[in-house]
Amino acid sequence: MRINRTSLWTAVILATLASPLSAQFDNVGSIDFPTSATGEAQQHFLRGVAILHSFGWEQAKEQFQAAQRIDPDFAMAYWGESLTYNHPLVSRMDATEPSKVLERLAPTRAERATKAPTDREKGFLEAVEILWGDGDHVERRVGYMEAMQRLYEAYPDDWEIAAFYSLAMLSARAATGDLSGRLNIRAGTIALQLMNENPDHPGAVHYTIHAFDDPIHAPLALEAAYRFADIAPAVSHARHMPTHIFIQHGMWEYVSNHNQSAYDAARDLWQPGQSMGDAIHALDWGQYGDLQRGDYEKAELWIERIEEMSERGGFMEGGARGEAGVARAVSTNALLKARYIVETEQWHARSVSSESSDHELLATALSAARTGDQAALAEAEAELRARVKDGEQGYGPVMANQASALLHLGMGHDDMAAGFMDEAVAMVEAMAPPRGSANPIKPVHELYGELLMEMGRHEEATNMFAASLERMPRRPRSLLGMARASVEIGEADTAAEAYRELTRVWQGRDDFAGMHEARQYLGETDSAGRR
Repeated sequence: MRINRTSLWTAVILATLASPLSAQFDNVGSIDFPTSATGEAQQHFLRGVAILHSFGWEQAKEQFQAAQRIDPDFAMAYWGESLTYNHPLVSRMDATEPSKVLERLAPTRAERATKAPTDREKGFLEAVEILWGDGDHVERRVGYMEAMQRLYEAYPDDWEIAAFYSLAMLSARAATGDLSGRLNIRAGTIALQLMNENPDHPGAVHYTIHAFDDPIHAPLALEAAYRFADIAPAVSHARHMPTHIFIQHGMWEYVSNHNQSAYDAARDLWQPGQSMGDAIHALDWGQYGDLQRGDYEKAELWIERIEEMSERGGFMEGGARGEAGVARAVSTNALLKARYIVETEQWHARSVSSESSDHELLATALSAARTGDQAALAEAEAELRARVKDGEQGYGPVMANQASALLHLGMGHDDMAAGFMDEAVAMVEAMAPPRGSANPIKPVHELYGELLMEMGRHEEATNMFAASLERMPRRPRSLLGMARASVEIGEADTAAEAYRELTRVWQGRDDFAGMHEARQYLGETDSAGRR
């Protein structure tokens, strides 16, 4: 696809507008989105769209509403505000609030269509009428994608249409659970073309990252990941999003730093009663990155932060509490604590209750297995197993199988333990490739490799650790497992490579037992001159 305009991308560099928070939204990117509006209403609209491309929901809504106040009949401002509700990639797309937005433009679909003066704007409006219309969320997302495809085919040189069509495909893929990769590749191809034409377009880099967010395709999005935070630093999600690709490369320093930056932005922009989602998401991923690079002190700091958010309902005392946000903070707090136990291997079993999350139960099962508390292990396994419904798919059954494998290995039933892990491996390999932090908190292939080592099946263990590293590059626990298993089967070069990579990941962590072990094998000395 080629642009046949006289001037490619007459960029609209979005300047600060007068609003209470305007100074915080200086940098949101560059787009070209002509509409029937002009003047200040159009400038607010452009700023809103640019922020919308970075999923800055509250900030974008502010701009679209400002445009509406200036021009109450500006249909595209209502179109934009409707898209600030719900997450196109993860939520069930509740149509209640966005439908109210459209009704403010005009009470009926037919009347709203008359407010859009051009066929192009009517096409945009028609697409969101489908998205927020009748049917379940899957039907509406697919229908929206098909409407955007028709608009894209009618205006093949319009890159804003292309950008929103790219996102519509990603949204439909998420809703349908399609694992073929077809929609992702198509969406990513369009986003990459747009990035080539306008490297400062926030949607181009954002949707490129989402499209190629898996271990195989992540290299295609590395340039986009480097660019995104610089393009739209005023939006917390834009600072976080590059870590989707950095995590696929095991770039743990980048994962930590970008999520710290995203958390800082979310905290600075937050107002009482608003969602804490951006901050919670950033601290979740930030803690994972710090645990991988061995900064356990920083990993504990993330837990302290989420605990304060859980107690306060935000970042300050007083103000309105969003109960849904508090519930998310509480559940994330439990996740971070369980993950800390598993990643640091500071084993201690927790009490088991029906209130415990699956991740907490898995952490308890692992702790009990490693400390020889077979009774606590049996209790955690029983609770996880009781939660699994017949024919259920997902991570719940996977974690139940992990706990069952630990239980039976402790009882000397090696074959049964291997059988449970074989089933767990088959389950996760039938799912989408891993994105983000490890799920379950103890990766299945990594745990299987460790259990095979205990069974004395070292060559099989190397295969499991290799699979784990393919799915989650540079995970230190998998590197350590690969090194140890390779030593056992006499693969000195493989062991040395794994140990060497481990010393890079854990650079400066000379007090770690695994680091000392790696240096001894490699014949190196630590910072104190010790081998």
